[in-house]
Amino acid sequence: MDHQEDETRIDFLQRLETDISWYIMSFLDDPADLVRASAVSRFWQQFVIANGLAKQLCLRKYPQLSNIVGIVNPNDGTVESIENNSTVQWEILERIQKVYASLLQAITKSKVSPKDCIAYAISASSTDNYPEESIVNTLNPRDRFIMRASYWSSKGQSDPEVPETLIYKLRASIWVITEIDIQPFEAFFQQGRPIYSAKFVRFRVGHPKSSSEIGNYLQMLPLQEPADDNFVWTYTSPEFPMVQENRLQPFKLPEPVLCIGGYLQIELLGRVQTQETDGLFYICVCHVRVLGRPLFPAFDVDILEPDGKLLLKCYPENLCSVLKSSSINEVPHLRHLEEEMMWERIGLLGELLQGPNNPIIFDEDDDEEVNEGLVL
Repeated sequence: MDHQEDETRIDFLQRLETDISWYIMSFLDDPADLVRASAVSRFWQQFVIANGLAKQLCLRKYPQLSNIVGIVNPNDGTVESIENNSTVQWEILERIQKVYASLLQAITKSKVSPKDCIAYAISASSTDNYPEESIVNTLNPRDRFIMRASYWSSKGQSDPEVPETLIYKLRASIWVITEIDIQPFEAFFQQGRPIYSAKFVRFRVGHPKSSSEIGNYLQMLPLQEPADDNFVWTYTSPEFPMVQENRLQPFKLPEPVLCIGGYLQIELLGRVQTQETDGLFYICVCHVRVLGRPLFPAFDVDILEPDGKLLLKCYPENLCSVLKSSSINEVPHLRHLEEEMMWERIGLLGELLQGPNNPIIFDEDDDEEVNEGLVL
């Protein structure tokens, strides 16, 4: 009986046309399914690798990855092209399969807790009073800094529909962004304590059009002119309503977003609050936090000029670091990094407000107040 059953079993991948087999296998939407399929038989393994199923799954889930034209071999720095699979050696096809499967795993299966991933502020589309109301203030989680109000303010507008944009650099070139939090500013020093929120908010992620040009800009941060035209935005979120409340408001993205290039734009749409003294509409933001999971140091990207194509760098030995959750032993180290980042931001705020020749001296009470605001 068993012998008869063996004779009636059919491997559909070997019987069907390649296009039909590929269409059927394209319904596998989990990297673990591709691993299981590769384990069925040698023929199935060869089919999965030769047809680049892991790569195709990546491109369906994250279209931004379609700009990858090569994978950098970490052993010798050579670039393995992925643009023409028909002429690629089998060993390279296997490596491409492993890289994309690992990338999918890092994006979708990571247990690392989301972290604040902003490195520094790049630009605001307008600033009312610089440096007192600079975008740099939005990196401070509190609404006061050295006995002063801490917030960014747009210029006033008679038209409440005039938008504003804020641009930030993330701490690495490749992140999975899950949430952006924004706290509108409550002007506690004005009568009635008005809150200068926006009506809606929208987010974009992307990379610079030119790495060399943006490098020149980064020497003069924060920029005092709109910088939006210097970037290619590869993802645009839906609009989210913002409420006129003095609290950190979370905006969870519908799906985790792959940010390649490390730049985030916040678009503030519509104004709701006028200032009593001039009757103009303003938008003011107290604090911005971007939560995401880093793919570095397991993955990194180089952006090629002038067409914006990507070279993907993969370091398999670091894959575990972007998959596992933080252990208790890692928490003190993470807190140390958070403290370092906080003091860097405080130094920049102090330099903006008082100038490099008039350093700010903190006493012990100041130190305790800052440390109380640190959150892991």
